[in-house]
Amino acid sequence: MVKFSTKSIESDPIDLKTEMRYFLMIAFPLSAAYLAEYAMFITTKMVVGKLGYQQLAAVGIAGGLSFEILVILMGLLSIIGVLAAQAEGAGKKSEVGQSVRQGLIVASMIGIPAMVFIWNLDLVLIATRQDPVVIDFAIPYLRGIAGMVLPVLWFAVFRNYTAALAQPLAVMVIAVAAVFLNYLLTIWLVHGGLGLPAMGLFGAGLATTIVTWLMFLSLTLYVYRKPKLRGYGVFQGAWRLHWPTCAEIFRLGIPVAGLTFLEVGLFVAASILSGVISVKTLAAYEVVMSWVGIPFVIALGLAEATMVRVAHAVGRNHIKAVRRAGHLGMTLGVGLLTILVVIPLGFADQIIRIFITPADPGFAEVSKLATQFLIIAAIFQVFDGLQAIAARALRGLKDSVAPLWIAGFGYWVLGIGGGSMLAFPYGYGGAGLWWGMALGLMVTASLLCWRFNLLSARPLELVVVDG
Repeated sequence: MVKFSTKSIESDPIDLKTEMRYFLMIAFPLSAAYLAEYAMFITTKMVVGKLGYQQLAAVGIAGGLSFEILVILMGLLSIIGVLAAQAEGAGKKSEVGQSVRQGLIVASMIGIPAMVFIWNLDLVLIATRQDPVVIDFAIPYLRGIAGMVLPVLWFAVFRNYTAALAQPLAVMVIAVAAVFLNYLLTIWLVHGGLGLPAMGLFGAGLATTIVTWLMFLSLTLYVYRKPKLRGYGVFQGAWRLHWPTCAEIFRLGIPVAGLTFLEVGLFVAASILSGVISVKTLAAYEVVMSWVGIPFVIALGLAEATMVRVAHAVGRNHIKAVRRAGHLGMTLGVGLLTILVVIPLGFADQIIRIFITPADPGFAEVSKLATQFLIIAAIFQVFDGLQAIAARALRGLKDSVAPLWIAGFGYWVLGIGGGSMLAFPYGYGGAGLWWGMALGLMVTASLLCWRFNLLSARPLELVVVDG
């Protein structure tokens, strides 16, 4: 249901130049941080991929499923950034701190069962009839990464907090440092040395767990010591369950988590279906997803900045600022992602050779498939980023239910439904799956942009959607 504020709206003191400055202050560090965090997974696949395409496929599908579970939960927690930004825009500092404290409690509540689920993800691989060799390689890796769940979710809460206050630079610094540490630890623990035996794929998972704990502890120390961030009483208020705040987080966050589930489920389903086609198709899929994730996480930083600025404008009760913030994020996102199309089109061979060597017995077929997939990925990566930005612009308005329905139609009816038809009955194999995903993302992005334009076009009255 749409609600309209009757509060008088004065001229907004923030002009386009100032809005751009605030936007980039948030977007650049977050994009760099998301890129660095994604690079941790990429470097793990680089190290493991040298062991063979089967190990690459195992870590790709097991790690992909694990991280996508976390992405769904972080989608729920992202509403903390909306609540904090709206409270900051309205000048209610105590509500900002309370949102963060309750967010940490909610993260703990959802994190413990998620950790158990990731530990047992091999049952999902068995149920979906993945190759037995892939499952055998995946099990030790899953045991190694299960311990990262809680620090990742706690880190996400503090990241939302710092972004809401336009203070995300430390997140970038921590994430960039984590990439190098994760790479070195992965090599060491996988291959052994300096008195440690080779741990194989378990070592690859353990390295990521160790690094995520260090990231969380570093960001916690920063938030505690930074005077501007301490001024909101995050560590001073009562650490007990405040049900009204938690209820709002769940009420608004569950539809967001549902939308994220549909989004990442698109790629999970495509990964599983690729494995059903063949191990080589799955390996090619994982190679291409390693590239696709790069423009997406860059767009994700822009999307989070868009969400924060839209929510901040909601707190200021200024509809024109809401519309301007949303359109700014979408425009910059489309422009940047269009430029990045040149990489998969012009450097496909170089991308493939990062993950699999020509000496590998499966190199020729995996390379051929990956080249086909990269051409399709170049087409839809712009829409993949645009739908992320548009969805988060709507999230800044607390609009979370309608985007859920849009995603269900775009991702699953058109994406997986259409892709499965092309892949199996029509015999296009892996390429059919990618064309289906492309169609689903294009339609979803278009509908989400249309909805934001509809909601933000109300003259002088601020639209706030009850999620």
